[in-house]
This record gives sequence, C-alpha cells and structure tokens, in this order.
Amino acid sequence: MENIYYVTTPIYYVNASPHLGHAYTTIVADVLARYHRLSGDQTFFLTGTDEHGDKIAEAAEKSGVTPKAYADRISSQFRDLWPKLAVTNDFFIRTTDNAHIETVQAILRKVYDAGDIYFGHYEGFYCVGCERFYTEKELIDGKCPDHQTEPEFRKESNYFFRMSKYQDWLISHIKAHPDFIRPERYRNEVLSFLREPLEDLCISRPKSRLTWGISLPFDENYVTYVWFDALINYITGINYPDGENFRKFWPVAQHLIAKDILKPHGIYWPTMLKAAGIEPYQHLNVHGYWNVDQSKMSKSIGNVVRPLDLKDKYGLDPFRYYLLREMVFGLDSSFSEEGFVQRVNAELANDLGNLVSRVTSMAMKFCQGKVPTVSERTENDRILPDTAFKVLAEVKSSFRELTFHKALMSIWDLIGTANRYIVEQEPWTLAKDPSKQARLNEVIYSLLETLRVIAVLVAPFIPGSAEKIMAQLGIAKPEEEIFKSIRTWGGLASGQSLQRSEALFPRIDYKPDTAEIEQKIPAPPPPIKPEVSYEDFEKIDLRVARILEAEIVPKSAKLLKLKIDIGEERTVVAGIAKDYAPEQLVGKSIVIVANLKPAKLMGIESRGMLLATDTTAEGITVLAFDREPRTGSKVR
Repeated sequence: MENIYYVTTPIYYVNASPHLGHAYTTIVADVLARYHRLSGDQTFFLTGTDEHGDKIAEAAEKSGVTPKAYADRISSQFRDLWPKLAVTNDFFIRTTDNAHIETVQAILRKVYDAGDIYFGHYEGFYCVGCERFYTEKELIDGKCPDHQTEPEFRKESNYFFRMSKYQDWLISHIKAHPDFIRPERYRNEVLSFLREPLEDLCISRPKSRLTWGISLPFDENYVTYVWFDALINYITGINYPDGENFRKFWPVAQHLIAKDILKPHGIYWPTMLKAAGIEPYQHLNVHGYWNVDQSKMSKSIGNVVRPLDLKDKYGLDPFRYYLLREMVFGLDSSFSEEGFVQRVNAELANDLGNLVSRVTSMAMKFCQGKVPTVSERTENDRILPDTAFKVLAEVKSSFRELTFHKALMSIWDLIGTANRYIVEQEPWTLAKDPSKQARLNEVIYSLLETLRVIAVLVAPFIPGSAEKIMAQLGIAKPEEEIFKSIRTWGGLASGQSLQRSEALFPRIDYKPDTAEIEQKIPAPPPPIKPEVSYEDFEKIDLRVARILEAEIVPKSAKLLKLKIDIGEERTVVAGIAKDYAPEQLVGKSIVIVANLKPAKLMGIESRGMLLATDTTAEGITVLAFDREPRTGSKVR
C-alpha cells in the first residue's frame, strides 16, 4: 500500500536495563519512521516492553519486589530513554496493559475454539534465559547456544499450539514472497529450519510453577507462554481487531528484530497469525549483533554498552550516525570507541561540519549574510544538482533495501562533491574581482542550495544537526513533505537571511586508558613460509576481477557464489558469507588467483580463489584497490 507505513521494534524484555543493541534497533526504526514521514507517508511506529515470564519473576524475587513493581521500574527506563535518543515512536506498548491482555485472551480463545490448541505432556531441556524448550540436537555441547548454560530437564503437562499444521503453508508463503524475510540469508535460515518437521509449540506454564503471566481463558490453572503473549503486541498496539489503525497499518507491517529471535518471529508468529485468521506481516527485517571484545553483546555475558554513556559523552547525533553508518544491516558489527571517534572526526567534523562552516562563512562575508540572487548559470554548476538528484535516487533505493550505510555513503558523495567544488571554483578569488560578483553569487547559491539538500537527506539520521543546518539557511520550519522540496533545484529564496552558528561537530580528542591500550596490543603475525624461487612465483597468475553477481550458497553458512569478469566470465566460490552480504560485493574489483586448478565446493565448480586478509576487527576483508583498476589486468 502506497503512502502507508508501519514499523515495529521487538518489545524489549524487562529483565535488565537497555543497552546498545536495544538502542540500535530502535534508532533504525526511528530513522525509517522519520524518512517515511518526511516522504509524506502516514506512518505508525510501535515499540514497548515484554513483561511476563520466568525471568521477570526471578529478577523481581532477587530484587525483593513484586513482578509488577519490577516490570514498572525497568519498563520506565526504556520509555524514558527513547526521547533522549530522539526516538519518535507513536505508541509505547506494555504486555501488562489491560488492552493487550484482553487481545491475547481473545486470540487464544479463537485458536482454541478452532481446535488448534490441545492439552498434552512434554518433557525436554528448558533454558530459563530463553524461556523455551530445546531439543537435544539444538544444544551445543549440552548447553544453550545463546546463553552458554546447561538447561534444566523438565517434565510438564501443558497446552500446545498445532504449529506443525501450518508448516507447509508457511514454506509456500515464504517461497511465494521472496522478500517476506530479509536479508536473504535469514530467509534461507528459516527455510532450513522448516526442512525438519515442526514440533507443536508449548504455549502455557502451570500456575503451580509460574503465576506471573496472562491466564489462559479456557483454563485458569495455566498462564500463557511468553512468546504467545509477546508477539501479539504488534496487533494490539494498532487496536486489533476493529480499530481503524489495524485496518490501515497491518497490511504493510514491517518488523525489525535482531537475529537471535528469528525463529519466533519467522515461524511461531506467522503460523499463529494464520491460525487466528489474520494475514501475515509484510516484511521481517533482521539485523546482526553488535560485538564487543570479540563476542556478541549480551546482558547475560555482561559486555554491554550503555547508550546514554556514549550519547552524553559525545553527543546524540554522532551516536546515531555511528550506529547507522558502521553496521551493515543484516551482518554483525564490532563496536569500538576508538572507531567511533575516528568516524565522527573524519566524516562529521571534517566532511560535513567543515562544509557547513565554510559555505555559511563565505556567504556571510561575500553576500552580506543573505542568499544571493542568481542571474545565469554555467555548465560548471550542473555538477552539484546532478549529483544531488543522483544521490536522492540512491537514498530512496537504500531505504527500500534497508542499506542505511549505503544511503549515508551516497550523501557523503554529495558532501565530497561540494567540498571539491569549493576548491575548483575558488570563491575567495572571485571575491577579489568586482566584475565577477555575478559568478560568485552563482557559486555561493549553488553551495547553499546543496546544504539545503544535504540537511533534508540527513534529517532521518541526525535530526538535530539537520535542524541546525536549516536554521543557518534561514529555514525556520521545514515543510511537511520535505523530500518533495529537493526534487527540484533552486528551493532557496534569494534575499533570505542566513544565521551564524557554532561548529556542528567539534573534533573529539580521544585518549584511551592504559587498560584499553594493553588490550589492543596485536598478536604477532604468522611466521613467513619457506622461500620460493622467482620461477615458481611466476607460475601464479593474479588478475583483477570485477564481481558481476553474488549469492549465498544454499545449505552453507559461509560460502558465497560469485560470478566474476576477468576478461571472461567465471564462477568462484569463496568462504566470506559471514563477513560480506552479497549486495556489498557486486561491482567491487578484487584480486583472484586465475590459474588455480578448479575445485568443486558444495557441488559448484570454482575456477579461481580471491585474496583476503585478517582485519584488526573480527573477520576478514577482501583485497581491493584505492584506484579503479582495469578488469582482467595482471597483478604484479
């Protein structure tokens, strides 16, 4: 549906305070919501907290308070944090809300009356941290794969949802809607789950063991299992079943989740919806983990980064920018405070901040602090509007594909073009010759108009800075459908007064503490291999290859199939799927060993091997070039 947009975060479990992972997902949702509002779309953004279950009861008992009092306290931490991160959610839902409890019970009754919930006996390995049973084959060395703890073996009589009944339907639906779960790697992961017969889902806990939950409407001796409670928030929050918001927004629902809750959202939730007679969501959008000290950031492990620590130390917009620029949506990313500072100094302070400062200072000095009047344009002035229109199209495409890092890279191409334009046009030289005032006005106007376009484009990511740029341009209140305003060049009115302002992004002086320096002492490199003769080395044919296509190899977690051009087309299979998404590689020039004997990997003939190396962060990087090489040329 056009002009309607609905985005949700997971509702966050209140067994501990919010951390960087929660902040990232919620800021992504906010960026999407802001973008669609600025595009003129009717937008609804839902977030909230998940408050029932074993872990909450345990945490409350340790704290010496009731589960409700504990949930109230932690839920308020999430609710209070989001405005501080400039998050603009339309509703904050809690699973202890009366409206939610009533909706959960209504859906349970509906599914039960249809015969898809039955009473039975179950025994298995139960992880309290995950609040779910595991089969023995799902455990890794007898431990929960997420929490690395040994689960308890439990035997219980409970109610079960006939999830297995909907397995074939779900497989068909995923195959008929290729972008139902994205990126593609997570679609493939769900389909791999579904190759094995689905077990029915245990959806209750006996009150003899757990009372903190929503009572089953058909048996007061049991409460609802947390997933059958929590997932329903996505429709409760838009007034299911009869609300106008439900009718309007549910058909375009976009769920954002981290990959650790892929199975509940990719399998439990759509089958629950099908059983309840509700159409499934439009897209499930899955991102990776933030890694700290080489491991997934986790409350249970204890290596969390608190979002307000960084926001208060470095500023909100730099914090938001770093998260969106650093992580490729769908892949894991490593958090580094030093990397944070480097990116802020290089890209925000040097590139954007310096551009805004230079342009406004020159306009104040050379044009009396007003937007100049332009009489004519030269061909040299086409570079900025042409680049702006190209970038606008790229940003729109990136938002459709959730490639936020690419959107920011495109915007920074425009910033770089503007900075080069200043160097090439030398407005300070033009200002020395009164006969060239008209040309000076054209240059300054083009730069000011470029700042207006940049301010609009960065508004979803760094809204505070976008407002400051607008204010310097004398734009007090941007129009509602602001993206429309940059589809044509020349929106700034001549004679409009400009405003001086302090630096947008002061440079950060980063000094790591001694402990951090000690941790960063690199491991010694591997020993050099035995010498080879020049004649032996000459036998290796290294070539420049351009990647034409890239795709995940089915049934493999690490292999990508690459179609390359080295003057002829070839297929190469590379074990880089954990470090690169296919879309990151298309168009990249790389180095391959062109005369390596062909080998078959997962049934695919690979003719060549690409070169890659370890990086200082976790993972590997493919060897590339600092200037564009000629495809097929020999690497010497």
